[in-house]
Amino acid sequence: MMKKKMVMDDTKERVILVDLNDNPLGTMGKMEAHIKAVLHRAFSVFVFNDQGELMLQRRAMHKYHSPGLWANTCCSHPRPDEEVMQAAHRRMVEEMGFDCELTKLFDFVYKAALEHGLSEHEFDHVLVGTHNGEPIINTEEVMEWRWRSMDDIAADLKLRPEEYTIWFRIAFDRVYEYIQS
Repeated sequence: MMKKKMVMDDTKERVILVDLNDNPLGTMGKMEAHIKAVLHRAFSVFVFNDQGELMLQRRAMHKYHSPGLWANTCCSHPRPDEEVMQAAHRRMVEEMGFDCELTKLFDFVYKAALEHGLSEHEFDHVLVGTHNGEPIINTEEVMEWRWRSMDDIAADLKLRPEEYTIWFRIAFDRVYEYIQS
């Protein structure tokens, strides 16, 4: 019952529909966009500490898609009245309990089928930042977190890719290249 209520409440959130150049085309309910596989704007934040380790989060088990999978530090969708960077800072605080300076690294478009007839079709803005403290996680969003070296993550992705979200698996190699340069 709780899960059904949460999904219904999620439909009130709207995402920004975009074209392949990230030009806004309108808005749609978040769940509808994920059911119909409509291209919409998203962001993924990768936060590193001074040792070069990435802060990973494991998505809460009651999330409407990709529950229990490991992902980058924070990810979400800007609201219709928000810029990507504003939304990223808002969600960092809401999900992880801290904020830090962020820089845009790159963006990419992907489309992937998910469980329960849902899909992702996102124009994803990838942002990076640095933070050395521990997060204060919102357990409605995140079930656990950890710092991991990029080499350890790369090795684990080869062994157990199914334990990571699809967008993380797609973005990881490019973020890894950036960190090594």
